[in-house]
Amino acid sequence: MLDPELLERITARRAELDELEEGLAKEVRAERDELAVAERVLERVSGQLAEERSSDLPTPGQVAGRAAMLIPHREPGVEESTLPPDYQRILTVVRQAAGPVMAREVGEAVGVDISVRAKLEPLRGKLVRLVDCGWLRKLPDGRFTTRL
Repeated sequence: MLDPELLERITARRAELDELEEGLAKEVRAERDELAVAERVLERVSGQLAEERSSDLPTPGQVAGRAAMLIPHREPGVEESTLPPDYQRILTVVRQAAGPVMAREVGEAVGVDISVRAKLEPLRGKLVRLVDCGWLRKLPDGRFTTRL
């Protein structure tokens, strides 16, 4: 005859292993789901990059699920016309100025209400993006000028 205590321990251990197996299966399914999402994101981003490289016009990209205009870096062969129209206007204002300009002066020229800081800061962000991409230069005093 089988020992009832031993039989109970075997049954308990089998239940433990079944529970562990179920938990691991859930983890594996969740990991596979995450990998599938990552694969779709990679395919989408690769497609966007391929389209961007093949097009001369600025195209919106995806950042955190939202459309964002991609500003091309200034390089030989990259024309100013590849920039979005508002960035082209900003460059024109800076270029036509008698010297380096503050964001406030650019705002006045492009029609931004400079008395409201919340409306001036997005313009300042665009100026900084143009600096980061090599289209403009920012002087230590905070003024902007064209690249040499």
